[in-house]
Amino acid sequence: MEKRITTPLNEEKVRNLKAGDNVLLSGYIYTARDAAHKRLVELLEQGGKLPFPIKDETIYYMGPTPAKIGHAIGSAGPTTSYRMDSYAPYLIRYGLRGMIGKGNRNSEVISAMKEYGAVYFGAIGGAGAKISKCIKSSEIICYEDLGAEAVRRLYVEDFPLVVIIDSNGGNYYEIGQREYLNSLNTD
Repeated sequence: MEKRITTPLNEEKVRNLKAGDNVLLSGYIYTARDAAHKRLVELLEQGGKLPFPIKDETIYYMGPTPAKIGHAIGSAGPTTSYRMDSYAPYLIRYGLRGMIGKGNRNSEVISAMKEYGAVYFGAIGGAGAKISKCIKSSEIICYEDLGAEAVRRLYVEDFPLVVIIDSNGGNYYEIGQREYLNSLNTD
Protein backbone atom coordinates (compact mmCIF):
# COMPACT_ATOMS: atom_id res chain seq x y z
CA MET A 1 0.00 0.00 0.00
CA GLU A 2 1.30 3.45 -0.90
CA LYS A 3 0.97 6.32 1.53
CA ARG A 4 0.64 9.84 0.20
CA ILE A 5 2.39 12.39 2.39
CA THR A 6 2.76 16.13 2.04
CA THR A 7 5.56 18.19 3.54
CA PRO A 8 6.27 19.67 5.95
CA LEU A 9 6.52 16.53 8.04
CA ASN A 10 5.56 16.61 11.69
CA GLU A 11 6.09 14.13 14.48
CA GLU A 12 2.66 12.53 14.03
CA LYS A 13 3.20 11.92 10.29
CA VAL A 14 6.65 10.47 10.95
CA ARG A 15 5.58 8.24 13.85
CA ASN A 16 2.85 6.70 11.63
CA LEU A 17 5.40 5.50 9.07
CA LYS A 18 6.89 2.02 9.34
CA ALA A 19 9.95 0.46 7.74
CA GLY A 20 8.94 -0.93 4.34
CA ASP A 21 6.12 1.55 3.70
CA ASN A 22 5.96 2.87 0.14
CA VAL A 23 5.47 6.63 0.11
CA LEU A 24 4.60 9.21 -2.52
CA LEU A 25 5.96 12.48 -1.14
CA SER A 26 4.73 15.88 -2.33
CA GLY A 27 5.64 19.39 -1.23
CA TYR A 28 8.85 21.32 -0.59
CA ILE A 29 12.09 19.58 0.35
CA TYR A 30 15.71 20.70 0.46
CA THR A 31 18.86 19.21 -1.01
CA ALA A 32 22.21 19.07 0.75
CA ARG A 33 25.26 16.85 0.66
CA ASP A 34 28.24 16.58 2.98
CA ALA A 35 29.92 19.93 2.19
CA ALA A 36 26.65 21.80 2.83
CA HIS A 37 25.94 19.72 5.95
CA LYS A 38 29.33 20.67 7.33
CA ARG A 39 28.56 24.37 6.84
CA LEU A 40 25.09 24.06 8.35
CA VAL A 41 26.36 22.34 11.49
CA GLU A 42 29.25 24.80 11.87
CA LEU A 43 26.77 27.66 11.59
CA LEU A 44 24.58 26.17 14.34
CA GLU A 45 27.61 25.51 16.56
CA GLN A 46 28.56 29.20 16.22
CA GLY A 47 25.06 30.26 17.26
CA GLY A 48 24.09 31.36 13.75
CA LYS A 49 20.73 31.11 12.02
CA LEU A 50 20.28 28.55 9.26
CA PRO A 51 19.55 29.87 5.74
CA PHE A 52 16.34 27.81 5.68
CA PRO A 53 14.01 26.48 8.38
CA ILE A 54 15.04 22.98 9.51
CA LYS A 55 12.11 22.18 11.83
CA ASP A 56 9.82 19.55 10.27
CA GLU A 57 11.72 19.70 6.97
CA THR A 58 13.16 16.97 4.75
CA ILE A 59 16.63 16.94 3.21
CA TYR A 60 17.35 14.96 0.06
CA TYR A 61 20.99 13.90 -0.23
CA MET A 62 21.48 14.78 -3.89
CA GLY A 63 23.54 16.90 -6.24
CA PRO A 64 21.82 17.21 -9.63
CA THR A 65 23.21 17.43 -13.12
CA PRO A 66 22.42 20.61 -15.08
CA ALA A 67 18.82 20.96 -16.21
CA LYS A 68 17.88 20.54 -19.85
CA ILE A 69 15.87 23.33 -21.41
CA GLY A 70 12.29 23.16 -20.21
CA HIS A 71 13.08 21.02 -17.15
CA ALA A 72 13.30 22.07 -13.50
CA ILE A 73 16.42 20.00 -12.86
CA GLY A 74 18.76 17.47 -14.43
CA SER A 75 19.27 13.91 -13.25
CA ALA A 76 18.54 13.85 -9.52
CA GLY A 77 19.58 10.49 -8.06
CA PRO A 78 20.35 9.98 -4.37
CA THR A 79 23.79 10.22 -2.77
CA THR A 80 25.09 7.58 -0.37
CA SER A 81 23.82 8.68 3.03
CA TYR A 82 26.67 7.61 5.31
CA ARG A 83 28.56 10.70 4.14
CA MET A 84 26.09 12.79 6.18
CA ASP A 85 26.07 10.53 9.26
CA SER A 86 28.43 12.71 11.31
CA TYR A 87 26.12 15.73 10.79
CA ALA A 88 22.62 14.23 10.72
CA PRO A 89 22.14 13.72 14.50
CA TYR A 90 22.89 17.38 15.10
CA LEU A 91 20.33 18.52 12.51
CA ILE A 92 17.76 16.03 13.81
CA ARG A 93 18.10 17.59 17.28
CA TYR A 94 17.23 20.94 15.66
CA GLY A 95 14.04 19.50 14.16
CA LEU A 96 14.95 17.80 10.87
CA ARG A 97 12.22 15.17 10.33
CA GLY A 98 13.04 13.49 7.05
CA MET A 99 16.13 12.39 5.16
CA ILE A 100 16.24 10.87 1.69
CA GLY A 101 19.22 8.97 0.31
CA LYS A 102 20.55 5.50 -0.31
CA GLY A 103 22.41 3.03 1.88
CA ASN A 104 22.32 2.36 5.60
CA ARG A 105 22.80 4.78 8.53
CA ASN A 106 24.97 4.48 11.61
CA SER A 107 23.75 3.87 15.16
CA GLU A 108 24.08 7.56 16.19
CA VAL A 109 21.73 8.65 13.39
CA ILE A 110 19.23 5.91 14.27
CA SER A 111 19.35 6.85 17.97
CA ALA A 112 18.63 10.50 17.15
CA MET A 113 15.78 9.46 14.85
CA LYS A 114 14.19 7.42 17.63
CA GLU A 115 14.65 10.13 20.27
CA TYR A 116 13.40 13.09 18.23
CA GLY A 117 11.04 11.43 15.74
CA ALA A 118 12.64 11.38 12.31
CA VAL A 119 12.47 9.06 9.31
CA TYR A 120 14.95 7.93 6.66
CA PHE A 121 13.55 7.33 3.19
CA GLY A 122 15.32 5.45 0.44
CA ALA A 123 15.24 6.71 -3.14
CA ILE A 124 16.13 4.41 -5.99
CA GLY A 125 19.78 4.69 -6.94
CA GLY A 126 20.42 4.71 -10.68
CA ALA A 127 17.01 6.23 -11.42
CA GLY A 128 18.01 9.90 -11.32
CA ALA A 129 16.45 10.76 -14.68
CA LYS A 130 13.14 9.15 -13.66
CA ILE A 131 13.19 10.84 -10.24
CA SER A 132 13.79 14.24 -11.84
CA LYS A 133 10.33 14.04 -13.44
CA CYS A 134 8.82 14.32 -9.94
CA ILE A 135 10.68 17.59 -9.32
CA LYS A 136 8.55 20.49 -10.52
CA SER A 137 10.76 23.39 -9.39
CA SER A 138 14.28 23.93 -8.11
CA GLU A 139 15.93 27.04 -6.73
CA ILE A 140 19.34 27.48 -5.12
CA ILE A 141 18.89 29.05 -1.69
CA CYS A 142 22.46 29.06 -0.37
CA TYR A 143 26.06 27.92 -0.85
CA GLU A 144 26.01 28.53 -4.60
CA ASP A 145 29.82 28.24 -4.54
CA LEU A 146 29.37 24.48 -3.98
CA GLY A 147 28.05 24.07 -7.53
CA ALA A 148 25.96 20.89 -7.80
CA GLU A 149 26.15 20.57 -4.00
CA ALA A 150 24.51 23.96 -3.33
CA VAL A 151 21.44 23.80 -1.12
CA ARG A 152 18.29 23.81 -3.23
CA ARG A 153 14.62 24.08 -2.42
CA LEU A 154 12.66 21.64 -4.55
CA TYR A 155 8.96 21.24 -5.09
CA VAL A 156 8.18 17.55 -5.64
CA GLU A 157 5.01 15.72 -6.63
CA ASP A 158 4.52 12.01 -5.94
CA PHE A 159 8.21 11.42 -5.32
CA PRO A 160 8.42 7.60 -4.87
CA LEU A 161 10.23 6.56 -1.69
CA VAL A 162 10.47 3.63 0.69
CA VAL A 163 10.76 4.03 4.45
CA ILE A 164 14.11 2.43 5.18
CA ILE A 165 14.44 3.33 8.86
CA ASP A 166 11.41 4.44 10.84
CA SER A 167 11.22 6.53 14.01
CA ASN A 168 11.20 3.38 16.16
CA GLY A 169 14.44 2.13 14.62
CA GLY A 170 12.76 -0.44 12.38
CA ASN A 171 15.21 -1.06 9.53
CA TYR A 172 13.84 -2.31 6.21
CA TYR A 173 17.27 -3.55 5.12
CA GLU A 174 17.31 -5.89 8.13
CA ILE A 175 13.61 -6.79 7.90
CA GLY A 176 13.85 -7.53 4.18
CA GLN A 177 16.90 -9.72 4.61
CA ARG A 178 15.21 -11.66 7.44
CA GLU A 179 12.05 -12.15 5.39
CA TYR A 180 14.05 -13.37 2.42
CA LEU A 181 16.08 -15.83 4.50
CA ASN A 182 12.89 -17.08 6.19
CA SER A 183 11.31 -17.64 2.77
CA LEU A 184 14.20 -19.95 1.84
CA ASN A 185 13.44 -22.13 4.88
CA THR A 186 9.76 -22.72 4.13
CA ASP A 187 10.24 -25.66 1.78
